[in-house]
Amino acid sequence: MALINQYYLSMKFGVVVFPGSNCDRDMEFALRHELEQEVIMLWHKDKDISAFGKEDCIVLPGGFSYGDYLRCGALARFSPMMESVIAHANRGGKVLGVCNGFQILCEAGLLPGALLLNDTQKFVCKNVFIQSENDASPITKDIKNQVLQIPVAHGEGRYYADAQTLQQLEDNDQIIFRYCNRAGVIGQENPNGSTNAIAGICNAGRNVFGMMPHPERACSPTLENLDGRKLFASLIHN
Repeated sequence: MALINQYYLSMKFGVVVFPGSNCDRDMEFALRHELEQEVIMLWHKDKDISAFGKEDCIVLPGGFSYGDYLRCGALARFSPMMESVIAHANRGGKVLGVCNGFQILCEAGLLPGALLLNDTQKFVCKNVFIQSENDASPITKDIKNQVLQIPVAHGEGRYYADAQTLQQLEDNDQIIFRYCNRAGVIGQENPNGSTNAIAGICNAGRNVFGMMPHPERACSPTLENLDGRKLFASLIHN
């Protein structure tokens, strides 16, 4: 039995596949084979997610849904599956959006703010460091103040929100991850110019999570990085 299941409960995950998704199988592999969780692949044109309860998690993976036409995530937001995902979230079910998935969650109104073009106006693909300053959400509860090395790969990852929204996120402990350096100093490293070094946020109900870094790419011994497992383990356990 894998280490993850010796100490953590199991969770059913649904991974949504959009036209242009390219991290859906990475996510499936990490969850199914590295963490030994149950995974069901969900096609964007379908709507039935009756197999998932509030305790289960729907994942919107990274990629270029619908070719990133108009804006990243703008078209995927209107797919039939997203109607069910929004209903699942409104019932209190867990939803995780990674990279393009984070963009879709913002476009769908499940998370506030928007992801803009990187300040360098270049695609960035490298390992970065992130940490959470609070344990208010399931995905950070067990990893507060831990520095995690997680890869990013995006061209439009610069988080932006107006001043009032940013203040609400701060006051409600909805900022789940910020970019930092290896020593954990917030803001010393920021791969996209994100406001307040924000790398991920959650909703006020703490059941919808969005982040630009890819934890599924940090779950395999072959990649010599297991920090993504810590993040998933916290979500599964809590």
